[in-house]
Amino acid sequence: MKILLLLPLLFLVAFPQQTVTPEKSPVSVVSFKVSRSHRTIEKGDTEGITPPASAMIPANKNFARNVRANDPAGVRDPNADTLDGRSAQLEKSVQEARTPQSKQVDGYAYRIKVQNTAANAVEIIFWEYQFMDARDATSLTRHQFLCGVNIRPGKDKELEGFSQSNPSSVINVDGVANKESNPAQEKIVINRVEFADGTIWQRKDWSLKEVKASYERALKEPWVPGMCKGL
Repeated sequence: MKILLLLPLLFLVAFPQQTVTPEKSPVSVVSFKVSRSHRTIEKGDTEGITPPASAMIPANKNFARNVRANDPAGVRDPNADTLDGRSAQLEKSVQEARTPQSKQVDGYAYRIKVQNTAANAVEIIFWEYQFMDARDATSLTRHQFLCGVNIRPGKDKELEGFSQSNPSSVINVDGVANKESNPAQEKIVINRVEFADGTIWQRKDWSLKEVKASYERALKEPWVPGMCKGL
């Protein structure tokens, strides 16, 4: 599933697609909110560490190696007793010890619910959560996200982006329902929508170049269906 989700994103980089830019977004925002949240960062995987090349001991010569291939399960690998074998195990132990354990990261969850009002299924959505100071229209905070989705025509879907960045310097998340204590105007903007048939809708005053660096970084990270990445 990870590969299938990543293919449309890679296809976008390699091949230009047909872009349609009507005034109205084909994805409507049903609801939105921001709240304090946290995420768990798992311990890194050390299985990918490449061990040193095995020494040429008698057990590694062609004849002996072929015989060893038929050994029953549980027979100890003679390479484990060589200097290279012990060094590889020691190196793996050191790497595992240096890898940080799982930890909790505090931040904010930006949640929206959208509806696909188009005739085609939606695969990818670029969107942003905006905060504008009601007392100063020039003060704007933007949190942009990229989501891999599968929304059929007429269907709704909840999306969630996570960020460690504060929503805005003028908003109090703990009292977000109290408009008097939060002089920030919240707004959701859909920047780009990519459909399963290869067509694209994009907001006229937004460009993919705006998030090029963070977009390329997101492509290198693991993806699962329904995941949103910060840009």
